[in-house]
Amino acid sequence: MELILDALLDALIDGVKMLPFLYLAYLLIEWLERHHGERIENALAGGGQWGFLPGALLGCVPQCGFSAVASNLYASRVITPGTLLAVFIATSDEAIPLLAAEPSQWSSLVLLIVCKVIFAIAGGALLDMPLRRVLPRSLYGGYAGSADDVDCHEEHEEHSGIFLAALRHTLEIFAFILVFSFLIGLVFESVGEDVLVSALGSMGIFQPMLTALVGLIPNCAASVLLAQLYVQGAIGFGSLFAGLTAGAGVGLAVLWRVNPSWKQNVFITGLLWAVGAAAGMLLQLVL
Repeated sequence: MELILDALLDALIDGVKMLPFLYLAYLLIEWLERHHGERIENALAGGGQWGFLPGALLGCVPQCGFSAVASNLYASRVITPGTLLAVFIATSDEAIPLLAAEPSQWSSLVLLIVCKVIFAIAGGALLDMPLRRVLPRSLYGGYAGSADDVDCHEEHEEHSGIFLAALRHTLEIFAFILVFSFLIGLVFESVGEDVLVSALGSMGIFQPMLTALVGLIPNCAASVLLAQLYVQGAIGFGSLFAGLTAGAGVGLAVLWRVNPSWKQNVFITGLLWAVGAAAGMLLQLVL
């Protein structure tokens, strides 16, 4: 019982400390979504064959539904597969506000965003340029550059003011943080932090392959878990990057729902995992 109480108390203290920063981060996100969301979507849709460039840059903007928008645009043949891949790679879901809420992690956040943009541009360019010539149409997709009817938006209505919406989102993610921090702390206390870190570290350069699989889970809980593991020192930056590169938020779930070609969906999903794992292993060696 004492072990459980200690883990719960530590989770509460750590979570409460980041609440003000977390709220400010989500306040900014709500403002971006409501005042610049349509401009961002239009910039992505108008990128044409070079859409992976705005896709890589705009994918880093912390919007909860941007990857879903990209999936709808791809299924409607408005953007190329490379643009979709660039958006997915650049998306970090809830990790950006979480790392922004920890002042000690701001340098990691900047490095994460820079690396995301670089790998997103590289991945999108490779898919849309050399690979397009060798991939069968059934995998690449039928890019047309336009569509008569595109429903870009998931269920995201503005029922409340910006301050209340940011507070609601903050409390929702705070609940995730509290649960994961408690569970991680409980494991650390019962098994031993050194033992757990050593076990994960024993995977060596292959650790990012595992975190990239975790990242494929189409839920914000995956990015929250990865960010918490990184902040608490259980995984390295390369593994964090692998998981967040493979993680596209709800984008993958929307892709599987709106795009009728299961071959294309499997291809994009597998490619996303491969890029995440490979990039993470590279960063494990370099950093």
